[in-house]
Amino acid sequence: MGGSQTYMRKIIRKLVVAGLVRSVSGNQGGFTLGRNSRQITVWDAVVATEGDIQTYPNNGLIDRVFDDVEPLANRGTQVLTDIFVAADQQYKHVLQETSVHRILVHIFQSQIIPTVDWNESTVNYPNFTAKLKALLHGEN
Repeated sequence: MGGSQTYMRKIIRKLVVAGLVRSVSGNQGGFTLGRNSRQITVWDAVVATEGDIQTYPNNGLIDRVFDDVEPLANRGTQVLTDIFVAADQQYKHVLQETSVHRILVHIFQSQIIPTVDWNESTVNYPNFTAKLKALLHGEN
């Protein structure tokens, strides 16, 4: 895929541990979805690879910088924290409502999602790429 193999292995491993992907080793091995694509959300993938997201972790910086006006600094910290908590909740909600299947339906503009046997690329690469291009262009 053009990136670091080590990094890709780490990401795939996280997805396997989370049950989002199944891994089969060996010459004919590979990866498949661990659950139905309708049951895997973007949020599942984010949490599996990045952990729970908190965009504004309150580390007390505002209170330390403005300690001479502490009541205002404390209120400012709380206001910012509340804003980011609300934003994080909306972000999480949107990603929880978006399944892998829904993304694929938008990409292929069809409820029928084609599958690809990536092992074929090692056996018959020209035929594999032709099939893949046909799938991406909506041809059967």
